Amino acid sequence: MQTRKIGNSNLEVSAIGLGCMGMSFSYSPPKDTQEMSALLGAAVDRGITFFDTAEVYGPFLNEELVGEALAPFRGQVAIAWLLAQKAWIVPIPGTTKLHRLDENIGAVSVELMPDDLRDIDDAASKIAVQGAQYPEKLEQMTGR
Repeated sequence: MQTRKIGNSNLEVSAIGLGCMGMSFSYSPPKDTQEMSALLGAAVDRGITFFDTAEVYGPFLNEELVGEALAPFRGQVAIAWLLAQKAWIVPIPGTTKLHRLDENIGAVSVELMPDDLRDIDDAASKIAVQGAQYPEKLEQMTGR
């Protein structure tokens, strides 16, 4: 699949996206969830990385459908990015779900190329971090 860079951040997406509104809103009653999940999975298999959804399509039903259907394709990039920083960094993502544990473990097999790492670093540097990690009472317990 060809890709294109959009916006000022050089976000690279598939040259063709998939509009998801009709899956749960607008043209007729919502489509079958399993059928739409299969369609979304097939889109990923074909290289689609750009999906259009909005909370108004349902409301929220479309985002839930797309999120659940794309869940197996998540993840592991953030953890793989951490692993690629230094050999002594050991990410410890928390979870209470076995399938999330399996996803997290899958990060060790994600190989990020130098260009990938540069693109992630460039995009992340444009994000303004706001707020505290923990509520004030817990923050005091962190020893900072």
